[in-house]
Amino acid sequence: MKTFLFIIALPLFFTVAKAQKIYKVNYESQADVKVYIVKYESQADLNVYYVKYESQATKPGLWYPVKYESQADKNVYFVKYESQADLKIYVVNYESQAGWRNTSKRYLLDF
Repeated sequence: MKTFLFIIALPLFFTVAKAQKIYKVNYESQADVKVYIVKYESQADLNVYYVKYESQATKPGLWYPVKYESQADKNVYFVKYESQADLKIYVVNYESQAGWRNTSKRYLLDF
């Protein structure tokens, strides 16, 4: 029974632990997710911390910006108005603050 659970849980672990490599696109039509940066943490769906190295992006909210679209897990477009966004983010100062505030939006960044 334990072996069966391990076999089922193992793929789930790797999908959750995958880095969040993000590429900023220039046009809305190229985006997988439209993002708006809110002024206050309480308004956000996701707290985001930008990491310096891909290996640091080990949990949701730790974003690693890539230079090329082909390297990205998700393409994001930053919209001007909150009403246009699929996802509202707040950029935090510390890695430990990163993570979901509204888990119902999780599907937007599942890889």
